[in-house]
Amino acid sequence: MTTPEAPPVVELRGVHAAYGDIEVLHGIDLTVPAGSVVALLGPNGAGKTTTMKIVSGLVRPTAGHLRFSGRDVTGITAVEAAGLGVCSIPEGRGVFANLTVRENLWVSAGERASLEDMEEVAYARFPRLKERRDQLAGSMSGGEQQMLALSRALGTNPAVLLLDELSMGLAPMVVSEMYEVVAGLAAEGVSILLAEQFARIVLPLADLAVLMVNGHAVRTGSPAEIEEELSTAYLGG
Repeated sequence: MTTPEAPPVVELRGVHAAYGDIEVLHGIDLTVPAGSVVALLGPNGAGKTTTMKIVSGLVRPTAGHLRFSGRDVTGITAVEAAGLGVCSIPEGRGVFANLTVRENLWVSAGERASLEDMEEVAYARFPRLKERRDQLAGSMSGGEQQMLALSRALGTNPAVLLLDELSMGLAPMVVSEMYEVVAGLAAEGVSILLAEQFARIVLPLADLAVLMVNGHAVRTGSPAEIEEELSTAYLGG
């Protein structure tokens, strides 16, 4: 007997979005299969961040459908999305600068995890955070803040992890360290949707890549197929 294939963790069909009278997404189709890494690629202004905000409930689509695991949740709020296991690390890291590392983890724990569990996950992956657990997050380096942002997400055992421009403002060595963690998560079967301007950083991690330009998903394919279409003038290094 054939086992039915699980529905995608995330699915967008014909999604449009606008800020005021300006439409920024023009009928996006996107699928994140369970346990896969999908990379949204494209230059600044392509619509990557807005697409991520649709999935995380921060932007309501003006048309089209959003589904989680086969369930239509179009127009879901950010709180409802979080309740379904959607965890987002926005562009700019998104930590509470005036709280300590432990307090940031405590706030993130909510009802989904205990502080003890959050700390165990965080310090195992990033020992530096244990050394700084009583330090204000805003006083740490950009890389350490990104470690904290990742830890806040991972401690809640997310159903899908959204990563928006993880490399922004970080030194190349730190970027490599962050994406090593992401690769490890992918190997553990975490479903990941990530947006990145510098495509070649993430293509080795991805199972599927979506090329976005001016609010359109112009091409979807394997990383190898998409890489053939890249140029430094188009997407950057």
